[in-house]
Amino acid sequence: MTLARTRDLVDDAVAKGTAVLAFNVITLEHAEGIVAGLERAGSPGLLQVSENAVRYRQGRPGPLLAACRELAEQATVPVALHLDHLQDLDLLRDGVAQARVYGVSSVMVDAAHLPYDDNVATTAALAADAHAAELWVEAELGEVGGKDGAHAPGVRTDPDEAAAFVAATGVDGLAVAVGSVHAMTTATAHLDLDLVARLAQRVAVPLVLHGSSGVPPATLQDAVRAGIRKINVGTALNVALTAQVRRALAADDRLTDPRRYLAPARDAVAATVAATCATIHAA
Repeated sequence: MTLARTRDLVDDAVAKGTAVLAFNVITLEHAEGIVAGLERAGSPGLLQVSENAVRYRQGRPGPLLAACRELAEQATVPVALHLDHLQDLDLLRDGVAQARVYGVSSVMVDAAHLPYDDNVATTAALAADAHAAELWVEAELGEVGGKDGAHAPGVRTDPDEAAAFVAATGVDGLAVAVGSVHAMTTATAHLDLDLVARLAQRVAVPLVLHGSSGVPPATLQDAVRAGIRKINVGTALNVALTAQVRRALAADDRLTDPRRYLAPARDAVAATVAATCATIHAA
């Protein structure tokens, strides 16, 4: 199947009143497991590589993105590539300039840590460049907590300010702070579903939920019904992968072949992806 475009997957989710799932990639096993899980569920989805993942790759996104592109092109379901949470301006500009080579069809300009006016100015300028490269652009307003591992609550997104922000920046999707937190390893977050609904009524573009690994499945379904149209999942994959590696190594202290513990870890990622897809499809 041909590599999909993020814009098409999000537009389809909007038309159907559902959400497209976007999964974070750190290793090749993540990417392979995500695609396998999407295929098992018969669901479209996004492979997304964050700025932190690029740093882990010593600042060289090309090899990992090339692997993701090949997996997406060979997948039996539509899969698109997304660059997530980009704050470094050089990385953003390189991502936009090399998007066609990488197979990337969308980027997230993450300037939510800046004062509002600076967020608007930075996002608008970079969104214009990304649109010139035919990319779908996501931004964030109201900083979601926990990006650096601290489970601090984010500043909630104001609907009127969000509408003004979208109009001023021209972005295609907006990540909102409604109670989710990055890097949660338990699904115990409480979303402000009334705020989600009010944002969906005021904002002219699809809403994105970050920190979804910490949200209970039933609440994720409610969030979709309230208006969330893109859902990011990362930590849940790491929890599944790492737990399986621990089990394999604990069972045999002589185990040295990484294939023996990475293969079941990859399968655990696939199972998590398929289960998450089932949750969203049931919404």
